[in-house]
Amino acid sequence: MDTVSPQTPWSYVLQLPHDPRAPRVARTTLRAVLALHGPTELLDTAELLACELVTNAYRHSDGQATLRLRHTEDGGLRVSVWDNNPLIPAPFDRPPGALALLPTPTPAADTAEGGRGLLLVRECADNWGGYPLGDDLSGRSGKLLWFELTPKPELARAA
Repeated sequence: MDTVSPQTPWSYVLQLPHDPRAPRVARTTLRAVLALHGPTELLDTAELLACELVTNAYRHSDGQATLRLRHTEDGGLRVSVWDNNPLIPAPFDRPPGALALLPTPTPAADTAEGGRGLLLVRECADNWGGYPLGDDLSGRSGKLLWFELTPKPELARAA
């Protein structure tokens, strides 16, 4: 009788200095982790969205950031980025279900240099959110933004 064992849980944490090269380091780390553990079909989307969160952490905070990558029980990926700025930006300041009641956000102007990243996360991730972090024993405060991606079942091949 064949048995299927659950995937071994994994989690990686990376401290990122307040440096403009941090998004590149995050992308490289994410690629290495998904190459080892999978699911590799999530790589391109995960790389884009993680880079957006790390870039925002660099642009809108004045200290280091923390990137955490971990597998989810459904075989997917959860990416979290902590930074020391306590302000949670829209649309992460509301639960995903509440967004259906809000007007669609105005897209950034074609010539704007920013303003699209978190909307990309909202549109491309299967789940996402953010919450403030109060002072804890280690002296950390700020916010944590996160997203999850779930592998999609392969379409059945036509015979």
